[in-house]
Amino acid sequence: MRPIMETASAHDFSMLALFLQADWVVKSVMVGLLLASVYVWAIIANRLAAYRLARRDMAVFDHAFASGRPLADLRRDYTDIAHHGLSAVFVAAMDEWDKSHAAQAATAVGLQSRLEIALDLAVAEQSAELEKRLDFLATIGSAGPFIGLFGTVWGIMNAFTAIATAENTSLAVVAPGIAEALLATALGLLAAIPAVVAYNKLSADAGRLIARLEGFADRLVALLSRQLDAGKGL
Repeated sequence: MRPIMETASAHDFSMLALFLQADWVVKSVMVGLLLASVYVWAIIANRLAAYRLARRDMAVFDHAFASGRPLADLRRDYTDIAHHGLSAVFVAAMDEWDKSHAAQAATAVGLQSRLEIALDLAVAEQSAELEKRLDFLATIGSAGPFIGLFGTVWGIMNAFTAIATAENTSLAVVAPGIAEALLATALGLLAAIPAVVAYNKLSADAGRLIARLEGFADRLVALLSRQLDAGKGL
């Protein structure tokens, strides 16, 4: 028993050594999962920063909108800057308002219908921007463990092949192949676990921001509709 244990313990079981000694298929799985894990963390950092910025911009615009300033003045403030979030929805509504009045097509029913379409498109565009790359997190969260499992199965098949070739079932023959195979599963979980947790959190954050966009769009349509029915300008 002692020679077998000494041989097994002499084998290098560091993660780098296990990777280098793995079959090319298992190596490909490991590299793919490592790259996916790095990209997952990059997406998490990017979305957290984007949502923090979106919340700040929405708070600033909401404060300006609720201040009671004329909408025409507020529109001029956002003429030459990039539009995101609430400001993008607001500018889309104002563009349709101006075009309808310029074309003398500002009837109550027609303009309200066009405003709703313009706002729906603006909200959809901003929603897509907020949810960008979240589908990758969902994909890795669901597929990562299975990809790692594929590498594990392939590695175990190689381990059994080595056993058959060596005609030896000692730990020294079995352990390296099993360890390489299990490393693939570990890397699959390393990519999948943060992806699942982050997807759930970021999806909830995006949902709250999208609900805020939709609520603002409804408020804006109601405000413009009242002004149109009263025969007032901006």
